[in-house]
Amino acid sequence: MPTPPPTGPLVTRDTLAGQLRELGVRSGEILLVHSSLSALGWVCGGPVAVVQGLLDALGPDGTLVVPTQTGDLSDPAVWSNPPVPEEWWDTIRATMPAYDPLLTPSRGVGVIPETVRTWPGARRSAHPQTSFAAIGPRAHAVLAGHAPDCRLGEHSPLARLEALHARVLLLGAGYDTCTSFHLAEYRVPAPLVRVGRPGPDGWEVVTEVWIASDRFDELGHDFERDRAVVERGKVGAADARLFPVADAVRYAQRWLTLHRSREDTPRNALGGDPGGDPAPARLRRGRRT
Repeated sequence: MPTPPPTGPLVTRDTLAGQLRELGVRSGEILLVHSSLSALGWVCGGPVAVVQGLLDALGPDGTLVVPTQTGDLSDPAVWSNPPVPEEWWDTIRATMPAYDPLLTPSRGVGVIPETVRTWPGARRSAHPQTSFAAIGPRAHAVLAGHAPDCRLGEHSPLARLEALHARVLLLGAGYDTCTSFHLAEYRVPAPLVRVGRPGPDGWEVVTEVWIASDRFDELGHDFERDRAVVERGKVGAADARLFPVADAVRYAQRWLTLHRSREDTPRNALGGDPGGDPAPARLRRGRRT
């Protein structure tokens, strides 16, 4: 069968930068980007052109931040996409390489964050499962001090982004990818779980706040309906949304307090199954956004 022609629109570095400016991206700001390359259309230059366009819109004083999570550095007992045989679990735990911010590829967040991670001059935070990467003059200020026992809370880049008045750009991605909502989970009553992962001295288990993105689409819908801070537009073929991190976190705190029920919490909260869950469903092994 003949190969079908590509579907448009044709997106270039220049058209992407121009449409980002029309959306409201400002030169010099800090921007946390969640993205889908396929949603944009036919991009001349692929993810490299997208990163170039983002950097053009931000200018030399702006800072680009992306999630570079590694949910596969986790306990094989909780893998579901796909699962692995139970008789493999001990061997996997004993031999899984530990996180290296320079070498470990991101997983489940798409090709644009991975392109940022490997960009000349990019920095990456230290958490072995929920790291972020950044390019720009304030990259260090955003990424420094990401505590190994704080995935997405007060000692993570999300809290730095909030304090630095950063904004979120959803570029062809839905609210289910919005990591800023997770910071709110650390500020409302939440159970703890034990999280297994490879460490520099072998397999380790840490205690963490339980986080889950299963209802973030619903949360995002209500946030956009109730708050007049979300700027919407098109970038290529993609729906794009732009809003402040701080507003998203404040709204999510109230929403989660009202809408998250006891039934939403996991069986493996402390006092139950000690295995824990390494990350929200979209960050687990095998899932890509």
